[in-house]
Amino acid sequence: MTLSTYLLFLPACFAINMAFGPNNLLSVTNGARHGVSPAVIAAGGRLAAFAIMIAIAGLGMGAVLVASELAFDVIKYIGAAYLVWIGIRLLRAPAPVAESQAPDAAAPPSMRSLVRQEFTVAAGNPKAILVFTAFFPQFVVPGAYAASYLLLGVTFLLLEVVAIALYAMLGARMRRLANGSRAMRWFNKVSGSMMIGFGLILAFTRRPAA
Repeated sequence: MTLSTYLLFLPACFAINMAFGPNNLLSVTNGARHGVSPAVIAAGGRLAAFAIMIAIAGLGMGAVLVASELAFDVIKYIGAAYLVWIGIRLLRAPAPVAESQAPDAAAPPSMRSLVRQEFTVAAGNPKAILVFTAFFPQFVVPGAYAASYLLLGVTFLLLEVVAIALYAMLGARMRRLANGSRAMRWFNKVSGSMMIGFGLILAFTRRPAA
């Protein structure tokens, strides 16, 4: 892969990483509710899901998802239902407060559950694998397919970490600006409503033409 091609890939890829969707909303929400470090660590679940998707797309199986309406719809509806479920939980969740303010408050969710949530949200969106199926081949070098595809995949995951950190810091900043349980309850309502909205959008997403 030439340097000019790679430099063209970088900003286009980062734009995809920064696109505001369910996973990046999770980073904002986790950053606000639990802090930057837990949000970034939890997003390891998303990176694992994306790594699997990149491997699937690289092996050519992503085209099967494009061609199979049943497979696309099954993943789509499961993912949409899960997003709506998360949204409802956020709408019903109490406002997070500092331990010093509420020493007897309920314990936050375990890191394992946060990682699993990130993984499930990423894996439940069939459009994510279509991004890798349609986007990466535009930059792959035919004569060095494996090496160039691996480079693109690793670059995507590294840039995803940057996006995760930025959104987590945004969430933490929003919590500091909110500075109150009433404001954080509104944050939960907005986040939950947006998550439900993403679920509904995903549910009505149509399979791309094969």
